[in-house]
Amino acid sequence: SILSVFASLILSIMAFRDVYMGNRIHYKIYDWIISGNFTIKIGFLIDELTAIMLIVVTSISTLVFIYSIGYMHGDKGYYRYYAYLNLFVFSMLTLVMADNFLLLYLGWEAVGLSSYLLIGFWFEKPSAANAGKKAFIVNRVGDFGFSLGIIMIFLTFSTLDYMDVFKMVESAKSINIFGHEMSSVTIICLLLFCGAMGKSAQFPLHVWLPDAMEGPTPVSALIHAATMVTAGVYLVARCNPMFGLSEFALSLVSIVGGFTAIFAATIALVQVDIKRIIAYSTLSQLGYMFLSLGVGAYTAAIFHLFTHAYFKALLFLGAGSIIHAMDNEMDIRKMGGLKRYMPITYWTFLIASLSISGIPGFAGFFSKDAILWSAYKHGTLGFILWMVGVFTALLTAFYSFRLFFMVFHGDFRQSEDLEKLPHESPLVMTIPLI
Repeated sequence: SILSVFASLILSIMAFRDVYMGNRIHYKIYDWIISGNFTIKIGFLIDELTAIMLIVVTSISTLVFIYSIGYMHGDKGYYRYYAYLNLFVFSMLTLVMADNFLLLYLGWEAVGLSSYLLIGFWFEKPSAANAGKKAFIVNRVGDFGFSLGIIMIFLTFSTLDYMDVFKMVESAKSINIFGHEMSSVTIICLLLFCGAMGKSAQFPLHVWLPDAMEGPTPVSALIHAATMVTAGVYLVARCNPMFGLSEFALSLVSIVGGFTAIFAATIALVQVDIKRIIAYSTLSQLGYMFLSLGVGAYTAAIFHLFTHAYFKALLFLGAGSIIHAMDNEMDIRKMGGLKRYMPITYWTFLIASLSISGIPGFAGFFSKDAILWSAYKHGTLGFILWMVGVFTALLTAFYSFRLFFMVFHGDFRQSEDLEKLPHESPLVMTIPLI
């Protein structure tokens, strides 16, 4: 498994180099469905957006696969775990490389299935089994809208290929709904955004993500950093030629994103479970990305997706190291003083906390700054969203360092006979952190 995902990383780097040199890769493999004038081909498109997503998915996945050797050691489902992880990565790579909406949809649904299997990995626990079902069912709500959007794309343009659809999108006609003329592009964008809301856990379809913490911690890192929750951001960015023609759809995307960002940040302020704090921070940061997409700053949104992937993976893997050291304890009120026991985890967790807080000089600062500046320039609504973004950034810094200081500083908050319990994680877990 590790060799295969590492090989995918090497190939992704090679593809990125080719795209950087100006060579867009578009390869049709074979005709999959032929019915009259309707043809669906299996094909892959690797352009600038896909190349970045490939790097994010394969690099984070490689680190998670290596880290899992130590974290899942001794688990009776060890081999099943890696089988599910491979399916997860395969599904995400299919999603981002697809050159048409039908293949994208198949990858999209396979990602949902994989998340169900991994979130409910320890299905003997009722809470884990219920969390898996909750993620699966809530995502079906968004996916229903997504599937309707794809059907409407075909009815409007008679094709599902990205390039063909985007060429014809400006000539799309209006349709009559309950006596009102509406742009078919706007309706398509709203339906596609339903799917993005479910997969990327935007309000009100956010309820599945905090419960997804029932899965193994490396799975949380993969879901939150590189795979499932980034799929919705990728979808809107990929369909930017359509969203760019619908001011209403873009405004809705930005408002939902801004509200989710501040809403999730306020919840994170009072959480005491280390993984749930980081989970709500993911909701908040995804809100930033959708806010950016909604003001037309697609590049800034993908830039933040890229930086967020790495500092969020570092936070989750650091949390896994802490949980491993504390014998599966997740309540930060029962930790404290771990700096002297876990120096490597301490310094790597500090770097990730500085980055997510947007401290100048760290990656998170540059991507957040790009989003806030884009919002500031975007008229009255943009200025309101800018104020929301700035306040959310302050909340982010507060809950991040509340977590950091409660875990690593102060006195160890367990009985003296347990003081020797914390210990630094093995190299197979700390090397991916570094």
